[in-house]
Amino acid sequence: MSHLDLDELRRRATASPGERKIIGIVGPPGAGKSTLAEALRAQLGDRAAVLPMDGFHLANSELDRLGLAHVKGSPPTFDVWGYVSAVERARNESDRILYVPEYRRTIEEGIAGAIAISPDVDIVLTEGNYLLLDTPGWRDIPPLLDEVWFLDPPATDRREHLEARHRAFGKSADEAAGWVATVDEPNAVLILSGRDRADLVIDRWVS
Repeated sequence: MSHLDLDELRRRATASPGERKIIGIVGPPGAGKSTLAEALRAQLGDRAAVLPMDGFHLANSELDRLGLAHVKGSPPTFDVWGYVSAVERARNESDRILYVPEYRRTIEEGIAGAIAISPDVDIVLTEGNYLLLDTPGWRDIPPLLDEVWFLDPPATDRREHLEARHRAFGKSADEAAGWVATVDEPNAVLILSGRDRADLVIDRWVS
């Protein structure tokens, strides 16, 4: 476990001149992955970009068709091969612009082409739940990354954050608590199974 400040993490993420570095940020729902990724991107400026796994959520209409809407956020509700392809392109095609989708919580859908990763970007921060999941598709992600950081804050803090987030986007208190208990926490157990394969485990960081 590590307590680190943002400057230390920025130094660890920084690439050598002429190379592109890809850092994976993984952890259970509510661990603060997107918050850390955006804080680093803000510090690093135009040389950094965020490639979020959440952009590869299947559309709500497809989840309805597959009967998976009630477990949205679990591994089968993502386009894993699309995500693998995007990370591969970020690794191997740094000479051209790469457009990737972004997940908009206000509409609970991914928006294609919302994020542009230009050739000037030498640090790509890709964040999501399942970067260390040892199942088909997901296991292709770690070899594409220079490092994987696992965020593992106290479980109570994480659950409180999750319930507040669900309420902020329209769920009642009971619905939020129910979703955390039946969807988010089972996913957290699955995600925590990959914790020991991370290069760095962070329980807290400060800006």
